[in-house]
Amino acid sequence: MNGLPLHPAHLWVDADACPSVVRDILFRAAKRVNARLTLVANQPIATPPSALIDSIQVAAGFDVADDEIVRLIQPNDLVITADIPLAAEAIDKGASALSPRGEAYTLENVRARLQMRDFMETLRGSGIHTGGPAALGAADKKRFADHLDRFLANAASP
Repeated sequence: MNGLPLHPAHLWVDADACPSVVRDILFRAAKRVNARLTLVANQPIATPPSALIDSIQVAAGFDVADDEIVRLIQPNDLVITADIPLAAEAIDKGASALSPRGEAYTLENVRARLQMRDFMETLRGSGIHTGGPAALGAADKKRFADHLDRFLANAASP
């Protein structure tokens, strides 16, 4: 460790689909504020050498990584995920959730996002092409870094 007290929040990453640029932001932030960071995926994920940063490889399968994150998170932790059902479960356990695009999931918006996700799945299931998300842009990266910094500052405050 770097002599700083350990940050009270633990950062959890749904790493299977997390862009590498977002992981790099998380690596730097964890080291800067002395926060634990764990990446969970069903494939090996490279992490920089650090006592603060690790990864957990879970078995392949639908929602296996999500289930492991839900099992391990604690209130006041932060989950980084684009998976809305995982974000909803994290919030239900008292954690915070943030998308790799810097969109904060809240108790107020996560249910509406779940409904929209289900609606879009229904459309796709009936053969309607709904398109995919746009590529991660500079504004998304900045929004992510800004939200992450705010979360870390608030979590460190007494």
